Amino acid sequence: MKLIRTMAAMMAAASVLGACGGGGSSDVGKELGLTNPEIHFVHAIPSGPAVDFLVNGSAPSGQTNVSYKGATNFTNINTGSTNVAYAATGTTTALASGNFPNVAKGHEYTVIALPGTTAPDIGLIDDPFDKGLLSNSARVRGFNASSNAQNLDLYLVQASNTNISSTSPTIPALSFKNAVPASGQDSIYVSGGQYVLIATVAGSKTPIYQSQSFSLSNNADWLITSVPFGGAASTLAPGQIHLLIVQNGNTTTPTTELSNTLTGV
Repeated sequence: MKLIRTMAAMMAAASVLGACGGGGSSDVGKELGLTNPEIHFVHAIPSGPAVDFLVNGSAPSGQTNVSYKGATNFTNINTGSTNVAYAATGTTTALASGNFPNVAKGHEYTVIALPGTTAPDIGLIDDPFDKGLLSNSARVRGFNASSNAQNLDLYLVQASNTNISSTSPTIPALSFKNAVPASGQDSIYVSGGQYVLIATVAGSKTPIYQSQSFSLSNNADWLITSVPFGGAASTLAPGQIHLLIVQNGNTTTPTTELSNTLTGV
């Protein structure tokens, strides 16, 4: 549960509002639990149809016709129990549904369309956004949407040193249909810089995936989602994945796909 800050922290926030770059003022409002809760949707079903994201039975503005590997921008929702679902575009017949029992101010919520064993499935993430008032660190969380790679370790390493032999995974034991940190826990905080993402089967040091070098900015807010690449997930090897970066707060380019440089796919 998010702690309500003291009056001293509220006064300090006034100076932060003017000093922070990027989404600084929005971040302060979230940290203090003052802003409306926000929600968005990610489509991670290979070969799945375009879908509409539904909140309490209807599609909010800007949350429709989402294709595979697409994500919507955040939209405000009310507090309290909230039902979520997704349906084939133009319909309201849910392909899969779920519930956030206690939506709270200052939190970010993510809904992910997932391939299930026999039918479409759904993933839910409640991010309490407990970023410190004076922090400019980037926030990172992982999600595994790859049924062909059911347990992953993700390493976020400096681009200048990609040897992971003596490095602990940044996001360990990422199981299919789950997030790390788990829903309800805060994201991981890292410094901005030039990075590479490496994935291994959990517990192994042998990479099955290595991204190209990319820039992670201070104050970025990322969800790193593994997705199958190359066909039906049931027929793919664990290394046939890409990583989808969902850039929370980036209204122009909400997703970026990183290719696997180890295989050239």
